[in-house]
Amino acid sequence: MQIITHNSKDELGQAAARQGAEAIKAAISARGHANIIVATGASQFEMLEHLVKADVDFSQVTAFHLDEYVGISTDHPASFRRYLRERFAEKLPNLGEIIYVAGDAADLTAEIDRVSQRIAQVDIDVCFAGIGENGHLAFNDPPADFVTSAPYLVVDLDEACRRQQMGEGWFATIDDVPLRAVSMSVQQILKSATIILSVPDARKAEAVRAACEGEVTPNVPASILQQHHNTTLHLDKASAALLGRG
Repeated sequence: MQIITHNSKDELGQAAARQGAEAIKAAISARGHANIIVATGASQFEMLEHLVKADVDFSQVTAFHLDEYVGISTDHPASFRRYLRERFAEKLPNLGEIIYVAGDAADLTAEIDRVSQRIAQVDIDVCFAGIGENGHLAFNDPPADFVTSAPYLVVDLDEACRRQQMGEGWFATIDDVPLRAVSMSVQQILKSATIILSVPDARKAEAVRAACEGEVTPNVPASILQQHHNTTLHLDKASAALLGRG
């Protein structure tokens, strides 16, 4: 895992977007198309702001949605489909395709089968993601499932994860935060050729330390990325503050 510390969140976002854009352009050059995974949440604000401005032929890009709450409609303020639509897809009118996860589908099993079948047909060139305050990767909260090979699965959200979502302002109270979500699996994420993590803010410092310097364990889901062949972790000074302190 390559770790890069930046002076600010905007500098972090610029660097992560630049790295991602170069990887996307390389995939398009090699195969004529690129497949990416796009994450959401406060950690991705700056990265996405710069990515959508990058000199990339997005008409040759298919984007896959990382995760979504179960039971949340697409117009809900906390909907990750809404987030991606407003911060990514609508800013790229020439985007080839974006494949959303409908967490409010009437037949959730069929919806998971649909998106799983789509992603199983391609190789992922770039996965943009973050690390949760509890060390989660996507919505794979601790103890995460490191074994399941299914591309998407329904997961239970632990209290720390739900409190993070409330703390970031997506929900008014903890009781408003859903108990379950559809998440891309850990094994599916690990299939990505390049993984680019954007992880700013002091509240993520302990999770960063555990993921980078602790043992690989389902109790710190992001620690599995120590075993990935091409992961870059972009930090700011606050999120990197505990590295090297044991």
